[in-house]
Amino acid sequence: MKPMAAALAVLLLTAAPSARAQKFEDLALTPPMGWNSWNHFECNISEGIVRETADAMVASGMREAGYLYVNIDDCWHGERDADGFITADPERFPSGMKALADYVHSKGLKLGLYSDAGWTTCGGRPGSRGHEFQDALTYARWGVDYLKYDWCDTDGLNAEGAYQTMAAALTAAGRPVVFSICEWGENRPWEWGKELGHLWRTTGDIGPCFDCEVNHGDWSSWGVLRIVDMQVGLRIHAGPGHWNDPDMMEVGNGMSVSEDRAHFSMWAMLAAPLIAGNDLRTMSEATRAILTNREVIAVDQDPLGVQGFRHSTDGELELWFKPLEGGDWAMCVLNRGASPRPIELVWQDEDVEDKLSDRQALFKARLYRIHDLWTGTDLGTTRRPMKAEIAGHDVLMVRLVRVLDAND
Repeated sequence: MKPMAAALAVLLLTAAPSARAQKFEDLALTPPMGWNSWNHFECNISEGIVRETADAMVASGMREAGYLYVNIDDCWHGERDADGFITADPERFPSGMKALADYVHSKGLKLGLYSDAGWTTCGGRPGSRGHEFQDALTYARWGVDYLKYDWCDTDGLNAEGAYQTMAAALTAAGRPVVFSICEWGENRPWEWGKELGHLWRTTGDIGPCFDCEVNHGDWSSWGVLRIVDMQVGLRIHAGPGHWNDPDMMEVGNGMSVSEDRAHFSMWAMLAAPLIAGNDLRTMSEATRAILTNREVIAVDQDPLGVQGFRHSTDGELELWFKPLEGGDWAMCVLNRGASPRPIELVWQDEDVEDKLSDRQALFKARLYRIHDLWTGTDLGTTRRPMKAEIAGHDVLMVRLVRVLDAND
């Protein structure tokens, strides 16, 4: 018997009877941060691109800003061997996945892979259906740290059951893996995914546009604002170790700088995974500055782990709040329209309460310093009204820093 086949036999005999469909705990206590190949490269991926991307993640300052995972999406697969074990495409990944994982790890980063619950992946490569325990064992042997698990070619499968099977397989293989449930929100994964995975897609695929639907026949991809609107009612399901996932980011993939800034800001307000989807090797300085804005990242990565919420609307302007650890708040004014819009906030007139986290922004009774997260400047305090103009398809995003007084 071949070594990998023998290992699988031992795994099935010793671990499977007690294996449970549960995730590894103490992972993704804040939303995962990293990069994924699909949005820019789709199937045109190779080990050279992945190595160069890992290098760029370090050189650009993204690793130091918190980005950790280098995730290879669809089309890395070769064929299954005679024993049914998956292999990497020998032309695109001639050194093999173990060598590539070792390289990524040497950079202080982690490697992620993609598979699918069906017979084939969305790109037509071998899926994991019927091979879940084999694939999980293979990933562990290679040193994989993150698995995105898709939902193509799954006729006849029950979604929760299919993700239970792979969760159990990952547990049995023994290597801690962040498990990303990617069935596009069709089976309400927020209701059952918490025990199985660390994040779950809430929508279909994102596209590189601010407010659009791109019809692909039997499915659509969605612009940033469309996906933001699809998050309504889901925040009660998110928190440390289990996150709503509105899909990977399109920052740097063709939208304007203001649209990219608004996109990144809203993902931070939603406590969304920050998974870049652009070509890190050639990104502009403007894109790099957006992706590495540590003050905005801190909102996303806040340990309290509460997803933000839409507080009010005024035409095309939306006012969003997110409670933060220590009594601070993030506030984002989103201009959905293409034209600039003025805003005047009289703080004492705002009654901000979040029943989910049992927190209130007490502007009548408590003073906050207003810090602009994109300019890095202070805008005074909540003692006086705040006036601003929000450019089209842009945001004003601030941190309201609680000012302690003698009674606190």
